[in-house]
Amino acid sequence: MPSNAKRLLRLRHRLTILWTLALVGYSADGQAQSYRTRVVVSGLNRPTGIEAAGSGTLFFTQLPTPGMSGMQGGRNTVSEVKLGSGKIDVLTQGEPEPTNLTFSKGVLYWTCKSAGVILQRLSNGAVSLFLGGLNHPSGISVDPWNRVYFTQLPTPGVPGTMGGTNTVNVSDGAATHVLTMGEPEPTDIAVAKDGTAYWTCKSAGVILKRTGAGVVSLLLSGLDKPVGIALDHQERNLYWTEVPTPGVSGSMGGRNRVNELDLETMSTGVVDFGDPEPTDLTVAPNGNLYWTCSSAGVIVEAERLGGR
Repeated sequence: MPSNAKRLLRLRHRLTILWTLALVGYSADGQAQSYRTRVVVSGLNRPTGIEAAGSGTLFFTQLPTPGMSGMQGGRNTVSEVKLGSGKIDVLTQGEPEPTNLTFSKGVLYWTCKSAGVILQRLSNGAVSLFLGGLNHPSGISVDPWNRVYFTQLPTPGVPGTMGGTNTVNVSDGAATHVLTMGEPEPTDIAVAKDGTAYWTCKSAGVILKRTGAGVVSLLLSGLDKPVGIALDHQERNLYWTEVPTPGVSGSMGGRNRVNELDLETMSTGVVDFGDPEPTDLTVAPNGNLYWTCSSAGVIVEAERLGGR
């Protein structure tokens, strides 16, 4: 291995250890004290999307070479980890940009941003095209009827009034419908069982909501670069990440955080503050929250203490 690569690996290892130690006992405010956080997977290479399958299995993507296919030397992967054993299996390798994932009824779906496709992996391991001809698909979620909701970001940061063509869409694999168009940066999306969709708009600093009846409204505003978003299985709490200072830990002035919103009371709280790059997140059926930290190369678990 070249000396520069070895130095980078050693540096990333040191940063991971320092940041892991900083997680222990950390609390940003009173709300954050109700969570215990720990690193459950380390040594990863730019982990990005994440999705829980049950309470013991996580799917995640790694993007060390975004935009580069395997034929060009790309090393991007879609992987699975068993939390009990820590065993990691690579499910696919060589795609140019596997970004976010969703899982339902034994089928794993993910967006490949630069290739403009959504791929699916069946329970027997077969990988195939679910939808093609897309324009930088990013966020993805699936409802109980296997309708796949996804966002497209051909013009990130540019609203429709200035020529932006970003969209939020839904598809059953045959027909695709545009749900909204013109937002500056619909980044990630989560869908409830009744078809209500929530998505982050990174550059606008908001989370939007669309009911199953098609009514779009502002849910939260004044956020600082919101990225990942997820619902718990009871659909009572909504979680999201904010990444205004990617790669910068709290001890070095970073302001990144993981947040929660109680959808009944509309009260918000901080789950974690100081992670250098909390990118995407997911909630397991047992209520544990997991997120990828891209720059530290780890997956973090947050366990709620003392109540729901």
